[in-house]
Amino acid sequence: MSMLGTKWKLHGNGRSIRPGEVVRPDERLAWPLTIGVGMQHVVAMFGATFLVPIITGMPPATTLFFSGIGTLLFLVITRGRVPSYLGSSFAFIAPIMASQQQFGVPGALGGVVLAGVGLAVIGAVVQKFGAGWINRLMPPIVTGAIVALIGLNLAPAARQNFDSAPVTAVITLAVIILVSVFFRGILGRLSILVGVVVGYLVAMMRGEVDYSKMDGAAWIGLPHFQTPEFHLGVVGLFLPVVLVLVAENIGHVKAVSAMTGQNLDGVSGRALMADGAATVLAGLGGGSGTTTYAENIGVMASTKVYSTAAYWVAGIFAVVLSFSPKFGELIATVPAGVLGGAATMLYGMIGVLGVKIWVQNKVNFSNPVNLTTAAVALIIGIADYTWTVGDLKFTGIALGSAAALVIYHGMKAIAKARGTVAEPETESAAALQSLPPAVRAAASAAAKRAGRKRR
Repeated sequence: MSMLGTKWKLHGNGRSIRPGEVVRPDERLAWPLTIGVGMQHVVAMFGATFLVPIITGMPPATTLFFSGIGTLLFLVITRGRVPSYLGSSFAFIAPIMASQQQFGVPGALGGVVLAGVGLAVIGAVVQKFGAGWINRLMPPIVTGAIVALIGLNLAPAARQNFDSAPVTAVITLAVIILVSVFFRGILGRLSILVGVVVGYLVAMMRGEVDYSKMDGAAWIGLPHFQTPEFHLGVVGLFLPVVLVLVAENIGHVKAVSAMTGQNLDGVSGRALMADGAATVLAGLGGGSGTTTYAENIGVMASTKVYSTAAYWVAGIFAVVLSFSPKFGELIATVPAGVLGGAATMLYGMIGVLGVKIWVQNKVNFSNPVNLTTAAVALIIGIADYTWTVGDLKFTGIALGSAAALVIYHGMKAIAKARGTVAEPETESAAALQSLPPAVRAAASAAAKRAGRKRR
């Protein structure tokens, strides 16, 4: 691939994906199909990306603009190795709203910039010294738990939208499921987009779509840009967000690694720096802070297309569409029932990807450290435990991620000091341990020789 990651090889004949195959980040399908997949990514991210500015009172079109620009910047910085869309991060909602009360929108934007700088600095450290320490900090049991709870934590949001229009939601979900198995080739891969379109048409017939705001919007117009102000008082509100973004970003990279079978540890620092740079850019211009989007992981899991070409399409579309206030209002008309049906599928896929990380790394749940780490973190994430400190609220994803880290390393340190845990951390290690000593020694020696040959 080129330095920008924009030289893609055509996957097969460019028109189909064989069973068991995936379209890798450095590959693409034929351009009409790639554009179709890119549009599906736009559809997948719209609901959540628009929700953050609507809640915080920020301009939706500006947020859309910087999400598109941030995505393109992310692809350039990671050199096209990590397929990802950068959308609005829910982690910023509480600190933005809290800082707005004291310092207004400019002060909140200053906090977004500071959070982005902090994330970029952590990324630079990872890139300089390698991702080995992150792997030790976040082994498969921890990363799997974080990826799983990110998806499962969103389940209540999916249900809330589902319950608002259950008939539309059921039809949307049913179409997604049926299209994925009924049609061959790329149409089956675009099941989410087809489901959303069909669900939208059903919602129109049921009178669930409101066009009042769209009718009064202009066809073409610039996003509303704003500049930040910096206040020391927002530092304490936004710094904890950085930890959440690191967990989300690393979890995303791990999930993509699991789906594509590629080791992306070497680019995890660049991914963090890119996310940080995109967040800084958004804060400087009036957008919400960004993060790698879980919704688009679900799209990749469904389509088996991990091509970064589709994300270039998605980023460019987002930027172009941000200059049409009328289109922005049109997207905002997608009713909750349609979003609920699609989210039920997408969020569930994300949760299962966390389990896939455990399975692929043969995590041994006979080990009480692994079992406790996963059990507590998942319940905290799914139930969305909250901890409020002043005006700052830590919710399930942040608390669940922190619990996974603290419990794993805390229990491991105590068990090592006390010599109380005899079970290996992986099933492969457990199987090796059950072998006779002579066989274990021979296997260990063979592994060391293989390692030297690879180097």
